[in-house]
Amino acid sequence: MVQLRCLIIDGYPKKSRDQFDQVGMTLAGQLYADLLLKYQPDARYDIMYASDPGTELPNEKSLEQYAGVMWPGCNLTVYHDHDERVVKMVNLSKRSYETGVPQFGSCWGVQMAVYAAGGEVKPNPKGREMGIARKIHLTEKGLRHPMYEGKPPVFDGFISHDDEITKLPEGAKWLATNDFTRIQAVSVKHKNGIFWATQYHPEYNLREVARLIVAREDKLKKMGAFGNNNDLVDYVKKLEALANDPSRTDLRWQLAIDDDLISESIIQCEFSNWLKKIVMPLSKGEDPESVSF
Repeated sequence: MVQLRCLIIDGYPKKSRDQFDQVGMTLAGQLYADLLLKYQPDARYDIMYASDPGTELPNEKSLEQYAGVMWPGCNLTVYHDHDERVVKMVNLSKRSYETGVPQFGSCWGVQMAVYAAGGEVKPNPKGREMGIARKIHLTEKGLRHPMYEGKPPVFDGFISHDDEITKLPEGAKWLATNDFTRIQAVSVKHKNGIFWATQYHPEYNLREVARLIVAREDKLKKMGAFGNNNDLVDYVKKLEALANDPSRTDLRWQLAIDDDLISESIIQCEFSNWLKKIVMPLSKGEDPESVSF
């Protein structure tokens, strides 16, 4: 049996990670580590906090030891080429494309997938999409794509972002969309690599998004998401109560939560398919051209 070793790039600066700790949210890199171990219990992983001073990211030779590179969310901006932290992460993604190490990511990850391959990312003129992305639906290519095997054609997803993809690079496939954000998921085949990614978060659950809302309280108040602090607290309590007891039909009705935000097999479908259809075949030495992208 092949034992996978994966690299997880947590780009959140320490100040942001400390804020997550304060509100009781699992750190982004650990969410991906937990997801990896759920589907590959024997896997090994390295989490690198790429924004921390002194953190050296792998060169081409070092990348060869990894079966995959994972990109969780991050509150930096992928097109800020004046920010050395951003530049070195973009360069790492480019190296992964060069060496052929498959990549998967969410939120910042989907923007990284596109930007590192020559696409374009800009601020979303609609502002922040936060909490739950409603009525995401698969494009014609998404309906046929292996990343979405087992996923409903229309679903909701956990989300939090300000930027959006505005131009796809050559080799990219547009897989999912909704009314708020035109490009909700892509697969990018670039140079020697493949990158599957979503704007929404397959690694989140109801509890994590509730804690994220607490962490983003000031931003949400400014955008008018809640009338007052009591409204926010009440909403968070309902999300966490439903997380503790998914059988609460009253809360599912009040919050408009269906199985696509309850069932882990649906929420995490994209990630598990990446492992099964890309990472595992390549780790066994199969010709990448034989893998259906």
